[in-house]
Amino acid sequence: MEPRRLWRPTTRELVFLGLLVGLNVVLTRVASIRIALGPVEGVRLGLGHLPVVLASLGMGPAAGTLVGALGDLLGYWVQPMGPYMPHFTAAAALGGALPGLLWRVWPGRPGLPGLLAAVGAPYLLVSCLLVPLILRHLFGLPLAATVPPRLVAAVVTVPAYAFLCRILLERARLAPSPFLRR
Repeated sequence: MEPRRLWRPTTRELVFLGLLVGLNVVLTRVASIRIALGPVEGVRLGLGHLPVVLASLGMGPAAGTLVGALGDLLGYWVQPMGPYMPHFTAAAALGGALPGLLWRVWPGRPGLPGLLAAVGAPYLLVSCLLVPLILRHLFGLPLAATVPPRLVAAVVTVPAYAFLCRILLERARLAPSPFLRR
């Protein structure tokens, strides 16, 4: 049995990953609505996580992890909001890895239910549970103040991300590129 080859991106994939990292930074830091809860940002509404999900679904969990972590690091460098907290970078990396992992373990060819699960489960786990726990640990914000607005945001965000991912992934299949690997 031959050992599995590690992911080695092509030049084209690296350029695409760079584009997705840039999109993540811009959509997260500039084109999003921020709702403050006390002295910290409690909820951020926007499409900033969409490039991370696209990288994870299209090129695999390693690509999603890279885009999530690098997007968070570069976003902090471009627009810092308080001291650097590596907890949020780890959460962004996890949020990038999970959609690709779920997409790949879904039995058969994943349709809309598989896409909703691959986008929704990690969003609920990371954004609605892990990040509020981090906010409680670091800043003492109660879960009752941070979880409900994130759940309301998830009702809108998860179907929107799934819809946009489905369209963009179908378009990517038409192009002669290694974007969609299963």
